[in-house]
Amino acid sequence: MGEPVPEHQLSDAMKMEASGGLLPCVGPDTGLASSKETSPNEPHSRNSVVICQAVGRSIFTSRVSTAAERVGFMLQQEEENDASCPLLFIQLNELLNTSEGLEWKQTARWIKFEEKVEDGGEKWSKPHVTTLSLHSLFELRTCIKKGTVLLDLDAHSFKQIVEQVIAVQIEEHTLRPELRKKLTHVLLRRPQHHTTKSELRAVAELTVASCRGKASNLTNPEADVSETPLKEQLKNPFKKKIPAGAEVSNILAGEVSFLDKPFIAFIRLKEAVGLGALTEVAFPSRFLFILLGPRAKVKAYHEIGRAMATLLTDELFQRVAHWAQDREDLIAGIDEFLDELTVLPPGKWDPTIRIPPPKCLPSPHKRISMHLREWKSHCNGNLCATEDRHAHGHQHVSEELKRTGRLFGGLVKDIRRKAPWYWSDFYDALNIQCFSAILYIYLATVTNAITFGGMLGDATDNMQGVLESFLGTAIAGATFCLFAGQPLTILSSTGPVLVFERLLFSFSKDYSLNYLEFRLWIGLWVAFFGLILVATEASYLVQYFTRFTEEGFCALISLIFIYDSVKKMLSLADYFPINWNFKINDITHYNCICNLSGTGNSSILNKTLLPDPDSLGEYWGLEPANRSQLRKKECLQLGGHLVGTSCNYVPDITFMSFVLFLGTFLCSMTLKRFKLSRYFPTALRKLVSDFSIILAILIFCGIDACLGLETPKLIVPIEFKPTNPQRGWVVYPFGVNPWWMCLVSAAPAILVIILIFMDQQITAVILNRKEYKLQKGAGFHLDLFCVSLLMILTSMMGLPWYVSATVISLAHMDSLKKESITSAPGEQPKFLGIREQRLTGLVVFILTGTSVFLAPILKYIPMPVLYGVFLYMGVAALSSIQITLGSPRDASDFITLTVFWSTMESSRKNRAVHGQNAASSYAS
Repeated sequence: MGEPVPEHQLSDAMKMEASGGLLPCVGPDTGLASSKETSPNEPHSRNSVVICQAVGRSIFTSRVSTAAERVGFMLQQEEENDASCPLLFIQLNELLNTSEGLEWKQTARWIKFEEKVEDGGEKWSKPHVTTLSLHSLFELRTCIKKGTVLLDLDAHSFKQIVEQVIAVQIEEHTLRPELRKKLTHVLLRRPQHHTTKSELRAVAELTVASCRGKASNLTNPEADVSETPLKEQLKNPFKKKIPAGAEVSNILAGEVSFLDKPFIAFIRLKEAVGLGALTEVAFPSRFLFILLGPRAKVKAYHEIGRAMATLLTDELFQRVAHWAQDREDLIAGIDEFLDELTVLPPGKWDPTIRIPPPKCLPSPHKRISMHLREWKSHCNGNLCATEDRHAHGHQHVSEELKRTGRLFGGLVKDIRRKAPWYWSDFYDALNIQCFSAILYIYLATVTNAITFGGMLGDATDNMQGVLESFLGTAIAGATFCLFAGQPLTILSSTGPVLVFERLLFSFSKDYSLNYLEFRLWIGLWVAFFGLILVATEASYLVQYFTRFTEEGFCALISLIFIYDSVKKMLSLADYFPINWNFKINDITHYNCICNLSGTGNSSILNKTLLPDPDSLGEYWGLEPANRSQLRKKECLQLGGHLVGTSCNYVPDITFMSFVLFLGTFLCSMTLKRFKLSRYFPTALRKLVSDFSIILAILIFCGIDACLGLETPKLIVPIEFKPTNPQRGWVVYPFGVNPWWMCLVSAAPAILVIILIFMDQQITAVILNRKEYKLQKGAGFHLDLFCVSLLMILTSMMGLPWYVSATVISLAHMDSLKKESITSAPGEQPKFLGIREQRLTGLVVFILTGTSVFLAPILKYIPMPVLYGVFLYMGVAALSSIQITLGSPRDASDFITLTVFWSTMESSRKNRAVHGQNAASSYAS
């Protein structure tokens, strides 16, 4: 190993870099720099360039490089001005030799990823990650260093820009005056843009043009650039993929015979202006990069133009280009870009393979914030680093969970925070997506109410049944949606509450207590304890719930949903058994008839077993010999029984139920991801994705109706009366039970309030995570206050107790996700947040309450279809947590990696934390 480089030698190397030491490294074989321009003191190899480039970040010195200081200062300037850089659309026009002479043609474009005009110029390629040679970046650095740089140029047309750039170069004696006319003529030629058209439209336009004899005029390369946008620019469908407010960067590169050295110019306009027919889409232009020169290596100018375009797609360099004061700032931006590259060695991969865009891009704000923190840390010593370590060691407390120190202080803050948004919670729901969410969550809520109502009926001897579950869900849910702090929450009975109800009923039955009266006092005590928790701002304790606790709770509830749906389907085999020993040769032995023999004394039969003769109609008058041909229902009504080898087997129903179950689940998953496909227009794909669950339900309900099998259907009560006739709609506090039971009820109420508090608040924390980008704030205290008051109402009416349902609430939020309408080719639509409103939940619970009147329609929905929806909800909730997908925090800390093909590798050595984050994120 060699000895460390002395500090004074490093300083000399840095001075040499500032004086232009990179120029010779480009090499005379490129045609961009002549070997005559190389001084004896400058390095003469490509390795020397890399050494000069990386000297400011050497492992032998701890100082921050000059480039990093410049970039950090510009980022600080942007932060102080509270400014943001618009999205850039970059296009590359190349000057090509055609049979009609020199002609500008668009060969590539970028928004986030690169698209090339395929060979033959017929279509655009698929978006892909740009791969460059490291050599082209060094060439580009030299171009910026030696070329003309005009920042904040005041010009309003492309012609003015060209004239001013040529005038500057003539004044600086880098361009001969006699070349002015030729160069202007070449630069002002109208470019030919490649627009995506259907084959039918292309044929029609060609036919019309040939008939009118104007085909030559449409593609005339001699025409100058129009100062107004052309018709095809204004109607270009690609414009829909570019968000409003975007700006254009134009890159022009090519070879001409009359130049003996490169004509290079980087221009940033003072104000973004439209440059007429120069751009593919009619957006204002901000940056221009012009590179014309003599004959060079094959595609040398093309590769440098691609390198410039790739730089401009980088979020960090975009900010540098916007805030740069001179060429040294631009060079510093290039140096920072070079510092973060990952280089692939030649011979270890195929450069012709295009790398597809990743499904999830890292946040550029993380990377920019890291650069800004490093610069501040260098300026302020270790102060910023200490603050960062403190911030990472202690979780930030949100505004909703800060204690006021006053009784009901948190509740008052929640009301004040939510009140300004109240009316917008209704008109924000005026969107077709909300209609889809209403249908989806309504069916899920009805199915859940029937399921828990049936289990409650079994556990409490029908003191609480399906109708009570429907009524309680409607009253509690609608009230909560009207007044709660987080109206996206869906209330429902939960498994732990069901277990407590079962134990409470058994205890009441064993000790001869009135179950509903005992339950009323427990509910009153629970409400009292809940109000105490609200008054003392106990909800602030949820800030100590770790992410692992939230994820574990969500995973448990999701697995319960998956388990219950599968269990329900397997139980169908008991109700509709399958004859696993069926043999096709014994088909003549399989029969089932009604046997009325052995029914006993006919007089006794008439009094005890047989119904009113009028109710049996035509079947009552049948002879005994013919009664064996009765159907199952009439046979059982007449007191008979079924005899035969096939009476207990219904194979079609069980198998068909599983087809409906799995088909609904898979169809829902497929249609939900349909928005990511390449088929049909974007608006239609998004509409199908929003209505994916409803479409899946309708499809398989239609399949079931067409086949006509008697699969189990959704059964809804048709009469509005208590399930158990021994009870009423109001529970009186004093009656059968001793008076002291109202005091004893406080003991089990403590267990219930712990259960309610944990279930409610953990769900609230999950729903109010930062990644959901909620704008209207949370209401932890207000939500618990509403649940406590509803506990009083449901206890007095003998209805089930309700708390936030994690999985259904997550499904509700998932159905209301907002995504960007426009997205760059190859880029996934950006998640913009949740459509926060109260109307969807309110309508869902109102429909649940009126389901008694919708029974004639709901009876056609097969239960296996709804179980398939439950399975989808469980899988969707389970797939959204970090335990199953890996940490998105690691992914967000991932530093943007662009793959480059070269023999060199450049990396920053003195940023250990930076490197570890990038390596761990790349590994994950």
